[in-house]
Amino acid sequence: MRKFLFLLRSLVCLVPLLAPLSAASEQPNIVVILVDDAGFMDFGGYGGEARTPNIEQLADAGVRFSNYHTSPLCSPSRAMLLTGLDSHRTGVGTIPEILRKEQRGSDAYSLHLLPGVETIAGRLKDAGYETFMTGKWHLGRGPGDLPDTHGFNRSFALDASGADNWEQKPFMPFYAEAPWYEDGKPARLPDDFYSSRFLVDQMIDYLGARDRDHPFFAYVAFQAIHIPVQAPKEFTDNYKGVYSGGWEALMQERFKRAKILGLVPEDAVPPALHPNLRKWESLTPDEQAHLERRMMVNAGMLEAMDFNIGRLIDYLKSTGDFDNTIFVVTSDNGPEFGDPTTDPVFRVWMSFNGYNDDFDTMGEKGSMAAIGPEWASAAAAPGSLFKMYASEGGTRVPLIVSGPGILPQGFNGALSFVTDIAPTLTEFAGIYGANMDGRSLVPVLSGQSAGVYNKEDPVGLEVGGNSALFKGEYKLTRNTLPHGDAEWRLHHLGSDPAEVRDLSADQPALREELIGDYARYAAALGVVDLPKDFDVKKQIGINARNMMLKRASPVLAGLLLVLIAGAAFLFLRQRRRRPG
Repeated sequence: MRKFLFLLRSLVCLVPLLAPLSAASEQPNIVVILVDDAGFMDFGGYGGEARTPNIEQLADAGVRFSNYHTSPLCSPSRAMLLTGLDSHRTGVGTIPEILRKEQRGSDAYSLHLLPGVETIAGRLKDAGYETFMTGKWHLGRGPGDLPDTHGFNRSFALDASGADNWEQKPFMPFYAEAPWYEDGKPARLPDDFYSSRFLVDQMIDYLGARDRDHPFFAYVAFQAIHIPVQAPKEFTDNYKGVYSGGWEALMQERFKRAKILGLVPEDAVPPALHPNLRKWESLTPDEQAHLERRMMVNAGMLEAMDFNIGRLIDYLKSTGDFDNTIFVVTSDNGPEFGDPTTDPVFRVWMSFNGYNDDFDTMGEKGSMAAIGPEWASAAAAPGSLFKMYASEGGTRVPLIVSGPGILPQGFNGALSFVTDIAPTLTEFAGIYGANMDGRSLVPVLSGQSAGVYNKEDPVGLEVGGNSALFKGEYKLTRNTLPHGDAEWRLHHLGSDPAEVRDLSADQPALREELIGDYARYAAALGVVDLPKDFDVKKQIGINARNMMLKRASPVLAGLLLVLIAGAAFLFLRQRRRRPG
């Protein structure tokens, strides 16, 4: 009997030791939150003006990465995030809106996930996870290309680069409609639709119906803060006076905050407004007020998104799932510089599609607004330029990771890339052996290592001729027209995050070394080189017009037949009237 009691007491003493082992071995839930077009300092926790307390709550509990890079364009970034592969290897090397004739026919630019390319959703599903997706997909249209055939049990997805946030309608002439799908089938939005609220509602519905015996993977890809920037007025009004100083002032203020937060060194040179862009003081008071309001809506849209992220967090706390959930919050690329409302043809399209640019209702239903290149430059600080470009303003974005097994660290400067997210999450889920281009960040997140890349590891990226090669603290950058000149420049990111100083003349051997690294990357991945006169803004216009003509071709062909028939009728009628 005494032996039995001794054994029982021994087992009881072991329980506290066994409990952590059991919790650590349990597969965590995973929530990936992807923001559209958010700049590096747009979140409150990174020094931005928008109120984002729920994102900050996650950041305080985990790691804020300060040297994380993504592709400068939406679809390639999403492909890399979901697969861990370089975008060209997935087949999504660019987007339809800027596809060039030279790229057509290449697997690297097929514009959909190639056969055999596995998503993290598929890998997690095979490992026992239930997988859900709501929001922007933009990785190929039609049967076989939507989330339901790429590993997701349930999905409500927008398969376009963007859409209206209040109604089911397109936001640009490139699209005839706003193509939403539920589980691969065309879907209609509710009458009370607002994108950030609806995407969280839908995800909560999916999570509420899941089998609780399985962990879950939830991917919420918000439309915030893509064009058109739209937000409920109560959020927009929170930012009265915040942006009244203009974009140069905002750029300087964010750079100062970046120094205070330790995001850039004390002696770093701030970025400068591109010489082609307007100075704030050159505008009339009415123009300034109008553009200030647009930036207020932009911040309001971020706050509205964060509010709804808070609803998702509260839901997971209410179900007891929060403590065993890993959260990833990031952006697909830097701030959007396009402002289609400045195009007269686009304004005609707006009037036919129920859009206006009115000051009093800006951001509300029917409003079409964009922050434009000047505000985008400020939002991209401390980097230069913005979305589309391989500069730091287009590729350096926030990344927050928190949850079980992750050591709270504040800001972490480890070099990291969008392709690292998939291998990181699969390792947390206990899945090994996947062949990916990225590297797991688990050693960094757990505090076991300062980084996963060393100074000899080259990492390349390319979208629309905008290219970069990272190697240690150095970066080779090439940007196309209209804000670049397609020339290679060498920068030391550790001391010059704004890429102000070109070191090509000082270190020509290193420049040639990195150019060689990029050439090997491009050859291995099937990158199609574009001519130096490639202009991304012009290409968007060309492709939009071609798409409109293609859609209109049946109507135009019918009109032509009517004209031909009418001309033939008149010709025959006149012949009959001629005297014998």
